[in-house]
Amino acid sequence: MNYNKNPLTPHLQVYRWQISSLLSITHRIVGVVNFLLMILFCSWLILIFLNQDFLVLGKEVFASFFGNFIILSVCWTFSFFVLNEIRHLVWDLGYGFDVKISKISGFAVLIGSFVLAVIIYKLGGFFL
Repeated sequence: MNYNKNPLTPHLQVYRWQISSLLSITHRIVGVVNFLLMILFCSWLILIFLNQDFLVLGKEVFASFFGNFIILSVCWTFSFFVLNEIRHLVWDLGYGFDVKISKISGFAVLIGSFVLAVIIYKLGGFFL
């Protein structure tokens, strides 16, 4: 028998990354992160309901640099998830499958998610 030494499927050493694959992997990771964040947030709300000291502790934590970074990161995960879901909704309607349009919409989602995260973060600062 003559065995071909080439792999049957592409793997990370021969596969060239594209914006769509990067966004797909990021979308899955961000979905899991958002799920875990909602569990943590709901648990924190339950703890606040049971003991008001957790509200004061939360205000101290979120007033620090680390807390601001966490808030900005959460704003980015949710804005990225929403914008990428809008992109997928447009695909479900049958538009945007062209390679050029797909790349443009991918970069728009990536850049737009950072811009939207900063806007949400800044608007949230006005209400505190």
